[in-house]
This record gives sequence, C-alpha cells and structure tokens, in this order.
Amino acid sequence: MFTENLDMAYKSIDDFISQLEKQGELLRVKGYVSPNLEITEIADRFVKEGGSALLFENTGTDFPVLINSLASDSRICHALGLSDLDEAGRRIAELMAKLMAPAPGFIDKLKILPTLSEVSAWIPTVKKGRGACQEVVMESPDLKKLPVLTCWPHDGGPFITLPLVHTKDAETGVRNLGMYRMQVFSEKTTGMHWHLHKNSARHYQQYKSSGKRMPVAVALGGDPVYTYAATAPLPDQIDEYLLAGFLRRRKVELVKCLTCDLEVPSDADFILEGYVDPAEELAWEGPFGDHTGYYSLADFYPVFHVTCITHRMKAVYPATIVGIPPMEDGWIGKATERLFIMPIRLTMLPELIDMGMPVEGVFHNIVVVSIKKQFPGHAARVMSALWGAGQMMFNKILVVVDADVDVHDYSAVAESIVRNTNLAEDLHYSKGPMDVLDHASRRFAYGSKLGIDATTKWTGEIQSEPSMALYLAGNPFQKIEADGVIDVTLLSGLPILVVRFRRFATDDVRDCFERWISNDLVKGSGWVVFVEEGVSLERLAYLVWRIANNIDPLRDVFSSQKNNQIICVNATRKYPQWDNFDRDWPNIVTMSKEVIATIDSKWSALGLGDFIDSPSRPFLEELYKGGAIAE
Repeated sequence: MFTENLDMAYKSIDDFISQLEKQGELLRVKGYVSPNLEITEIADRFVKEGGSALLFENTGTDFPVLINSLASDSRICHALGLSDLDEAGRRIAELMAKLMAPAPGFIDKLKILPTLSEVSAWIPTVKKGRGACQEVVMESPDLKKLPVLTCWPHDGGPFITLPLVHTKDAETGVRNLGMYRMQVFSEKTTGMHWHLHKNSARHYQQYKSSGKRMPVAVALGGDPVYTYAATAPLPDQIDEYLLAGFLRRRKVELVKCLTCDLEVPSDADFILEGYVDPAEELAWEGPFGDHTGYYSLADFYPVFHVTCITHRMKAVYPATIVGIPPMEDGWIGKATERLFIMPIRLTMLPELIDMGMPVEGVFHNIVVVSIKKQFPGHAARVMSALWGAGQMMFNKILVVVDADVDVHDYSAVAESIVRNTNLAEDLHYSKGPMDVLDHASRRFAYGSKLGIDATTKWTGEIQSEPSMALYLAGNPFQKIEADGVIDVTLLSGLPILVVRFRRFATDDVRDCFERWISNDLVKGSGWVVFVEEGVSLERLAYLVWRIANNIDPLRDVFSSQKNNQIICVNATRKYPQWDNFDRDWPNIVTMSKEVIATIDSKWSALGLGDFIDSPSRPFLEELYKGGAIAE
C-alpha cells in the first residue's frame, strides 16, 4: 500500500508514473509492441495475475502507452489520494454530518462556515491563457498519429478507451464529464458511443431539438483522479470536477479550448476539440469487446468531428482494456462501491450496512447488500429502493443479507442464502431498464430483475426450510441422456446442480427439468442450473460470470409445478427459433490464437519477467462459431 503524499494532486501523468515507478508498481516495456492487439494481450496477462502497470515506450508513434495504471488496490488508492478505499466514504460522512447538523442559534450557524469554505476550495476554476495540455498544437489534426488500441480481434477498429468527454447542458450550461468509448473512423472523426441513459445523450437530444451543433471536447491523461471522476455515478447537476477536487483536496484548474466553447483540465496530456452535428446521419459503430466479457454489437451512433488536437510536450497516451473479468475497470468499480455507500445510507437507506459488487457480476449484474433489518418485508423494500436509484436501475440480481454477514465473503453470502431463503417465497421479481450491453434481456435495454431475500425471517414472514439440500436419485443425466444432457455436477457444499446441456428444441431446458422433478430424480431444495455444452464447470468464478450474463430472470428462472422449492435457471444461449428471441447473441471476448502465439514468442525479448500464459487460452474452446456475432 502507498503511504506517502496521499493528499497530493498530480501535476501530470508523468508525476503519477514516477510515483508508480518509485513504489515498484510500473514496468517499462522498451521493445516495439503494436497497439493492434499486442498491447491488449500483454496487458490482459498482467491484470489477471495482479501484475504491475505497464508503460509501452515503443508503439510505432511519437507517444508511449500507459495501461493497467489503476489495476490494484494500492494504485487506485494512490490515484485517488486515499489511504484506503473507505476513506472517501468516511470523509463524505463527516462532511454531510457537519452540513446537516441542526444549527438553531447564530453562533451554531457560524460554525458551518469553515466547512463551506472547505467545499468552495474544491470548485474548479478556469485560468487565463493556455495550459500544459496546449503546449503543442497539431498543424493538421490526425488521430492516427496517436497509439489508439485495437483491443480485440472482432472489434470494429481502434478505440479510444479512456476518453474524458466534456459536454454541456444546452439549457443550463452545466458541464458533464463522462467516459464513452470512441471508435476512430478517420484522421478527424470518431464514433461517440452515448448510451441512451447517459447525460451526454440527453445533451445530444437538446441540441438536436434546437438544430445546433453540439460542442464536444475530449481530454486524455492528466491527473488520474479525472479518469475516476468521469466514471462516477453522480447526480445530473453535480460537476464531476467537484468530486475530483474533493478527492485530490485541491480544485481542478481548467483552460478554455482553442476552437470550441468548453473548458478542459490544463494538465491533461491530449485534448481533442470538435463537435457533433445532430443533423448528420448516425454512423455504424462497433463491435467492441466490452466489460461484460462479450462483444457489444455494432449499432448507429453520432459522429464526433475533430477540429483541433493539442497535447503536452512528451505526452503519454492512457488506455485501458475491458473484457472477461477481472480487468482494470474492476478496481474502478470497487472504488465506486466504497465511495457511494455513505451517500446512499445518508440520503436514502439508513439501514444499509454494506454493499458488494462482485467482479464476476461486471458491476450491474450482481450486487450484495447487508441491512439492519427492522420489520417483515424489509429486504423487499430495500430492493425496490435500490432498483430505483441512479445506475442501480441496471442491476439484474440483488441479494439482501443480514447486518452480520460480510458481503465480500461469498461463502458467507452463499451460506446465508442456503440457510434463510425460502425459494417459494423469497425470490422477488421486477421489470425495468437494463444496461444497453445486457445481451440476454428480452428487449434492448429493458428486462427483468431478481431479488433474493437471504435475511433471517421475522414473525409474519414465511420461514425457510432448515437448510437447502438437493438429493439425486443416482445420476439423472444417464437416464435422459438423449434429451441433450452432456453431464451434471453437484457443486461441493452447495445445493446447486449444474447441467451442461445441448439445446435442441423449444422449451427443451424446461421440459428436461420438469421430467427430472416429476420422476423424483432430483429432490429437496436448491437450484438446477443449465449452461451450454462448452462451458467449463471447474472454475466457479467464471461459471457465475456466464450465468449472470446469460439470463433474464423472469424468463429464465422458474420452479417446477411439483416442487416449488427447486429452482431452475436457464443460463444457456437463447435462440430465435426456440426462445422467440429476436436479438443477435454476442460472442465471448478472447484474443486470437495467432496473437497469443506472437506474444508467447516475444515475451522474453521484451523483458516482461516470468512468463504468464494467456487468459484467453481456456476460453478458446468455448467460443461460438462466427465473429462478434455468434452463428
């Protein structure tokens, strides 16, 4: 863990790199590595093994690439100026306690002035003249001079993956800072992947209604706290640079862009200035190997036109990759988990004790919360509240446990579910918005949610059985092998039967499950989970990742008519002909065999240390036929 200078604001990305290197958290790669797939393959190997940040100094361009810079507990804490990830939550609690404390008298009200002064010290300021980010102005803007990564084999092209996208509300002028991938189309154009739920997409619609061009500026690099602030789920009217100032304990200094009416951080490494024209036709953007571990498929998005590129002398190009977890974004998500517990508790759910977002749930698929339970039905109330709160509306599976359960101890969470959940009564379903990247939802950006009440039951609530347990009459799949069952595994210590299954007809999973229950081949209480024939049953974390990605709970989670204490989960791929599913199914994100072999052969010469095998290798046999879209 870093222990020095935790209250510092970095003067530049070089300053951050120096600190990483001083702490032994950085590896410089001096040999040539191509931004086309090769950097991704090396970075993926390092991040999966908890390795160091990487600075690729020879990229075939004038600029080095920094990647995995936030991919450890110590690096994300140091980037945010924290001793630990809970520190920011404690600071927020102290601040809100001062601001919300009753102040009946004049003297009491005066006591709040130092706190207000502290808050004002975080408000970003705009300085006159140019900043370091404008030391060099490209004579002719050319995005192809930057080492933009092509991350995965079926990506639609090279993508800028750590852009700090600046827009303004057309009516109020309030700034928004967001992070949206940008596919490079040409020297002066990119896609702008604005999901329909994002603030910048709302700004785009405002400009479209007014018939005006929308100014956009994109910053790359600078103080790493900006990268986190751009991802933070803040309320619409709160400036992300205020959060950055709070975290770095110093206000962010901005400068005016040269060709558009926006402000950007003076210490950024690159600034891409330009506009989006809402009157222009949308462009076909994607596919892209995304943070779900599957490709997000191509669709139509706005075009960003670059009018000016400026950069700092000796600028460093920051990048990240996403894909099958764990990836660097997992540490960014953990920071959000710890930072925003306190605001949720203070403003909405005082009964909330803790929150965990397992990396296997890729932020939104799985969330576990512990509560101080106070009345019957309390868990259901918490589910409803969270599903209506900001980006928690994208959550698919929400588990509620008692206050004494450690939400980060997944064995303890599983034990709580087994001990306290009545499967006929304690599963709660809802419908609502889903992340646009959810490929299993019944319709684009709209699907269902499952809440599991694993709290101790009170009087008035139906008690669970003493403990879930599944009993198998011999080996069920041997008796119905012709029905598509390949093999079954009863997970050790858990009432979960996992079935590898080859799909062959409408309702084949449901029919197989119903016959097993009707014939008493599976008895007791627990879960029967059907997965695809290629899925490995040996790696539990990846099994959970596949299951959570591939279900829409109202469609895919159901019980038998004979025994409602056994729940079937259909986590197989969905097909148009069998499931009335009219959406394309994406492929898993893996590196190609050719690039894996190339990096294997270059590993020693690049001075990368002890050999690390490709994380993609175990998944190559699980790929569907086809490219980004499964055939």
